[in-house]
Amino acid sequence: MAEELDKRKEAKKRLKAQSEFKKLFGIFVIIWIIVTTVWWLSGGGYFWPAWTYLGMGIALLFMGWGAYGPRSAGVSDAAVEREMKKMDE
Repeated sequence: MAEELDKRKEAKKRLKAQSEFKKLFGIFVIIWIIVTTVWWLSGGGYFWPAWTYLGMGIALLFMGWGAYGPRSAGVSDAAVEREMKKMDE
């Protein structure tokens, strides 16, 4: 029963992270369009918006990894028992 509740809690956490990732991605796309438009309207030249793309891309990478990356396995009961035995020594 407790294991099922833990799985449910983890699933809710991942779904929330995925929803937040999608919202952030949408916001970033809007910002990218605005920044690129400002660059274009100011005459082009050196493509400085690439720096904003890079910074935001790194943030998206980490958020995406947290939302869609590998699931954490958690701590098994066997690992807890082993650690308890080490503590007794």
